Amino acid sequence: MPPSTQLTRFGKAVQGSSCPTTIADLDVLGELSDGTAAPQGIYGHVPFCFHKCHYCDFYSLVDRRDRQPMFVQRLTEELRLAGPYFKRPLRTIFFGGGTPTLLAAEHWRTVLDAVRDNLSLESGYEFTLEANPETVHAELLAVLVDGGVNRLSLGAQSFQPKQLEALERWHDPANVERSVKLARAAGIWNINLDLIFAIPGQSLNAWLADLDTAVALEPTHLSCYNLTYESNTPMTAKMRSGAIRPVENEVEAQMYEATIERLAEAGFEHYEISNWARPGYRCRHNMMYWENENWWPLGPSAAGHIAGTRWRNVPRLDAYLAQGSWPPICDVEQLDADGRVGEELMLRLRLIDGVALDRLDELLAVGQRGPQRMAAIAQHIDGGLLQRTSDRLKLTKRGLLLADLVLADLL
Repeated sequence: MPPSTQLTRFGKAVQGSSCPTTIADLDVLGELSDGTAAPQGIYGHVPFCFHKCHYCDFYSLVDRRDRQPMFVQRLTEELRLAGPYFKRPLRTIFFGGGTPTLLAAEHWRTVLDAVRDNLSLESGYEFTLEANPETVHAELLAVLVDGGVNRLSLGAQSFQPKQLEALERWHDPANVERSVKLARAAGIWNINLDLIFAIPGQSLNAWLADLDTAVALEPTHLSCYNLTYESNTPMTAKMRSGAIRPVENEVEAQMYEATIERLAEAGFEHYEISNWARPGYRCRHNMMYWENENWWPLGPSAAGHIAGTRWRNVPRLDAYLAQGSWPPICDVEQLDADGRVGEELMLRLRLIDGVALDRLDELLAVGQRGPQRMAAIAQHIDGGLLQRTSDRLKLTKRGLLLADLVLADLL
C-alpha cells in the first residue's frame, strides 16, 4: 500500500507548554534578531472555502465574505510584525488553504503590497498560490502576477465527475483546463496540478485516464496523493460506517506503481514520494520542508519551523482576528538533538535521492539512538526497502510503497 503522501505534520507539545501562547514567549525571535537562524520561506494560510471537501482535514471554514476584510487586515499586521526579523532575502512564499483564490482581487492586492513592503525576496524566488479551478479568473490573475506570484497550484484532484462527487469536491473538471489557459495568458507558466488516487469506486484505468488528461495539459509539476482517511473527516466516518469502501490495497499499490511508470514515460522526474516535476521545476517551497530548513507561518493554523522549534498558529479564525499583536500559537515542539536526527532522516528519505552518506554518518553519530537506527537501516536494506549506493541511502522502488514503515523505524 502506498505511504500516506501528505507532508508529515508536526504537533507534539513541548513539556510545560500551554496553548495558546504567542511566539514572543519562545526563543525564536531572539534567534532571528541575532542572526542565529533565518527563514528561507513563508507559508501563509487562507482558511476560507465555499465548501468543506469530505476528505480534507486542513483548517478551513465556509466563506461568507464578511470576514475577508478583517482577515486581510490581520494578515498584513502579521507581515509588518515579522518583516523586521527576516535578515536575509526569502527564497519561497506559498499561500495555501482553504481556497486562497476565494479572496477578492482587491484583498490580494492589499496582501501582495504588504509582502512587497515588508519582505525581501531572492532573485529567482518562487511564489506559489493554491487555487480551486472554479475561482480562477483573469482579473485575479492580473493582480497576482503584478504582485509577484509566479507559480499556481491547481486542485484538480480528478477529471471525472463521479470521483469528484465521491470526494465532495465542487468544481467542473473542464475548469481545470480553462484555469491553466488563463494562467498562461496572464504570464504564469509554472503550474502544478494536484491529483488524488484510490478514491472509492475508482479503477486503475480511471486513474490512468486522469493522469493522461493531466499530462496533456502540460503542467510543469504534478502532485499525486493517495487518498488518506484522516480522523474526524466526513469521509472517514463514511468509511467506518460502511457507506463507502476503500480501494483494495493491491489496486492502490498498482495505481502508485503505474503513476511512476506513466509519468517517467511523459518526461517527469520523480523527486519525492508523491511529487513529479519537469526538469528544473521541483517545488522549491516543498523542498525546503523536506530538507528541514526554516520557514515562517502566517494566518490561522499555519505551521512554522525555526532552528528546531515548531509551532502552529491557533486554528481558529476568531482567536486569530482578536489577537492584538502576534497571533496565538499552539502545538509547540522543541526537539532535542536525537529528535532532530530522526526528523531529518524521516524528511530526507521521502526524497527519491535520499540522504548523502556523509550526512547520514553525521546524523547517526548524534544522540542515543544511533546504534538502533543503524540496525534498522541494515534490516531494511536486507529486506529490500532501502538501498545504499556509492554515496547515498534511499528507498527502493518497493520501499516507496512501504515508506511509512521504514520512516517510523528511523524517526
